[in-house]
Amino acid sequence: MQYELIRSKRKTVSLEIKTGGRIIVRAPERMKKRDIESFVSEKTPWIEKHLERLEEAEKRVSSKPLTPDEISLLAQRAKDYIPKRAEHYSRLLGVEYKSITVRCQKTKWGSCSSKGNLNFNCLLMLAPKEVIDSVVVHELCHLKFMNHSKSFYNEVLSVFPEYKKYNSWLKANGPAIMARRPN
Repeated sequence: MQYELIRSKRKTVSLEIKTGGRIIVRAPERMKKRDIESFVSEKTPWIEKHLERLEEAEKRVSSKPLTPDEISLLAQRAKDYIPKRAEHYSRLLGVEYKSITVRCQKTKWGSCSSKGNLNFNCLLMLAPKEVIDSVVVHELCHLKFMNHSKSFYNEVLSVFPEYKKYNSWLKANGPAIMARRPN
């Protein structure tokens, strides 16, 4: 199995599947090549499953790159839609955020800073509204828990019981949506 190897000052080895079926292995600088090969060999079923998922997602979602005008339109739609959803769910959760920013990001759907600022990817507008809401709730819950603990997910599920379903949709279809981002 072919993969791109990136060595760095890290303690563990990891795998990443990129759009187009690119496999990236990140490993410690001093890890032996045979140990890396062994790791990849052990993870072959996982790799094949994720490559298959990515291929299916790319078939379901248009692979045509978005134009700058389309990105601008998505960003404007996100700026109109996402704050309304954040306001709705922040009341249900009893949290307050400082600001919302919308960008066209390469890897993240959303984030929450320790200062209470929320960031969202405009490409979310290519997903079903329930998926967008699941990301909004996820980020708002970080205002209570700045981690991904059991308590965090219990809070998410308390206001968005179908979170797992829509999070799975995003995991399956998200790579194909991200692939539409212009380089």
